[in-house]
Amino acid sequence: MVKPSIQRSHHLSAQQHERLDRATACLDGPVGVVDLQAFDANTDDLVRRAAGTPIRVASKSVRCRALIDRVLAREGYEGILAFTLAEALWLAETHYDIVIGYPTADRAGLAALAKDEEKLARITLMVDSAEGLALIKAAIGTPAAPVRVAIDLDAALVVAHRIWLGARRSPIRTPEEAVALARIVTEDPAFQLVGLMAYEGQVAGTVDRPLGGNPPAAVIRRMKKAAIAEIAERRGKIVAAVRSLADLEFVNGGGTGSIESTRADLSVTEIAAGSGLYGPTLFDRYDAFTPHPAAYFGLSVVRRPAAGIVTVAGGGWIASGPPGHDRVPTPTYPFGLEYVGTEGAGEVQTPLRGHAADQLAIGDKVWFRHAKAGEVCERLDVLQLIEGDSIITVAPTYRGEGQTFL
Repeated sequence: MVKPSIQRSHHLSAQQHERLDRATACLDGPVGVVDLQAFDANTDDLVRRAAGTPIRVASKSVRCRALIDRVLAREGYEGILAFTLAEALWLAETHYDIVIGYPTADRAGLAALAKDEEKLARITLMVDSAEGLALIKAAIGTPAAPVRVAIDLDAALVVAHRIWLGARRSPIRTPEEAVALARIVTEDPAFQLVGLMAYEGQVAGTVDRPLGGNPPAAVIRRMKKAAIAEIAERRGKIVAAVRSLADLEFVNGGGTGSIESTRADLSVTEIAAGSGLYGPTLFDRYDAFTPHPAAYFGLSVVRRPAAGIVTVAGGGWIASGPPGHDRVPTPTYPFGLEYVGTEGAGEVQTPLRGHAADQLAIGDKVWFRHAKAGEVCERLDVLQLIEGDSIITVAPTYRGEGQTFL
């Protein structure tokens, strides 16, 4: 079995391509592959960057229990940041310490949680309003034990009171607003306030070198510098104010793209990260770090409509976020393939043009990297986990285990 050195280029080397083809020679597309050598290297690099601050695994970016288990077995990782209550209830069958990163209106799930004392001890709900808390209260009735709750803070940078830089999340932005909601939680015996969360997406989720150079890198650097200073000051004041009411177990912040600046904020006790484990193409354009490309998907060539053009089955696996070229999967190998401008990545077929097309036969694979991380798992039932040029195991995705949460 060949174990080549890890390549950090955004393109696959010829050696890597040959490994993927050899490992999956008996499989037809679509096929998803995770290179465990690259995955483990990314796992270690996130810990290095966190420099002692624990990392909570963002499950939405992984969506494969075997790989979540692999990460949590390594030093430096503690717990899961889930994305729905239904997912958390499912994961809680085998995992401890799950924080749901988003509010929920799943009344049936809340009623089920309220009856299960073990899961109540493992799962933390996220709230950002009295209205949301009231919905939870109505759904849980009298719980078997206090429901663990965390408050989600808005971490966006607001310029001139009208320009919003960052995710539009919580209505809670000030110490006064956070304390007001915290009082409602702490004064109700049905709840236990255990944490705070503030995701600075304008830092973590903004690439340093966007496609097309707009906005310019210099503008992004200035924005990030201002955003880092603003959220550190504001988050610190909010945390101090809420700690006067409750003995918080955690303050969660950041993401793969902001680990260095988030860890420097002394009010933060843990960092959320997940996308960096797979190293999708959006992370090719950050300056402070370069993940190893670890996740690929291969699609089968099914047509050769003309010289210099091949067509693969499927391909329209567009990432979430603002529509644009940076949300489209990247044809990675063979080198020299690009989308046909009039069709792009298609729902059931995708034509690709370039000099490499004439080297491909019907049934060959074209390898892609996805723009984001876990979303590709919603298209696949299993991931082929490889080392060198061999499949080590086949791991079901959430979808492969019959779980489709969002």
